[in-house]
Amino acid sequence: MATFITRLPVTAGGLRLAVKDLIDVSGVPTTAGCRAVADTAEPAAADAACLAGARARGAAIVGKTNLHELAFGASGLNQWYGTPRNPLDPGLVPGGSSSGSAVAVACGDADIAYGSDTGGSVRIPSAFCGTTGLKTTHGRIPAAGVWPLAPSLDTVGPMAADVAGVTDGMTLLEPGFRADAAPAGHVGRLRPPDVRVDPRIDAAVDAALDRSGLEVTDVALPGWRDALRAGSTIIFAEAAAVDGHLLAAPATRAKIGTQVRDWLANGAEIPADRLRQARLFQEGWRAAVAELLRRVQVIALPTAPIYPPPLGEARVAERHYIDCTLPANLAGVPALALPVPSGHRLPASVQLIGPAGGEGLLLATGAMIEAAAASA
Repeated sequence: MATFITRLPVTAGGLRLAVKDLIDVSGVPTTAGCRAVADTAEPAAADAACLAGARARGAAIVGKTNLHELAFGASGLNQWYGTPRNPLDPGLVPGGSSSGSAVAVACGDADIAYGSDTGGSVRIPSAFCGTTGLKTTHGRIPAAGVWPLAPSLDTVGPMAADVAGVTDGMTLLEPGFRADAAPAGHVGRLRPPDVRVDPRIDAAVDAALDRSGLEVTDVALPGWRDALRAGSTIIFAEAAAVDGHLLAAPATRAKIGTQVRDWLANGAEIPADRLRQARLFQEGWRAAVAELLRRVQVIALPTAPIYPPPLGEARVAERHYIDCTLPANLAGVPALALPVPSGHRLPASVQLIGPAGGEGLLLATGAMIEAAAASA
């Protein structure tokens, strides 16, 4: 099924953890889903810092999961290691970049998986595979030992079948984390301007919020499309700075997929002034999101504006995958994705965005929505 790049032997019993193959696991090479990296990768000398809590709890690492090459893409396709099969329909895109992590928990191969999220890479595969995933506050979970994509936006977060599993994942990533926050008293329903959302998904989000009994009011957040442009500029420029060296030698360049190779080259051509302007916009965007989150405790919107497309249409649709997720990365705030019923054969996914450090608030609110959906 191409879910794992490396499977690891485990003994029976205990919590089973799958780890995205960007994250160092002692004694195992880190490939970043890329042949150019894998061919020279040595076994990691030590675990990534974010694994300390899992080791202390005695979690069994079942393997290192597949991903979109170098984490640079949201479809989850991988020409080197195969594409993880979407458990809802193997003919559909699994979402990325943490595709293998979402599939591992959806198929029961792991209780919890770790993913990374730079523009939606935990939340999009969660949405496409019908699972739950949490993008953490930027800087909350240490990134030492994690192959970077865009360091100023990169985060590590837990993925699981449901909110309880994601909550347990947070206790592994951050020992001492307590999921004792109260649910949000006031939720702002955001309909991002200039983002075309499938009406069935919009209706599913509205219905899930209505069933939950939460107080919900419509809110506006101008500049969403500008946030997408600024975030994309930062990702492409920083990815080129981090991974651009892989393009230097023809032999290595040939071991990078065409899409990622082209995107790295494009990122290297971004003018310094354009990147400066993107970072200036980011400062104002963070302030705007923080201001809205002083008026409402949580912002709710779809995780993905579309249902997962057929594999043959993955590249055509890819530019839309991050339309609802990337602005949260630009703001540096946490966001939770969880499945809700829809008028389609596939579930929709509601995304909850909270203030910096508000992971507990999101999980408590998500648990209310999840329980209401289960009883519908």
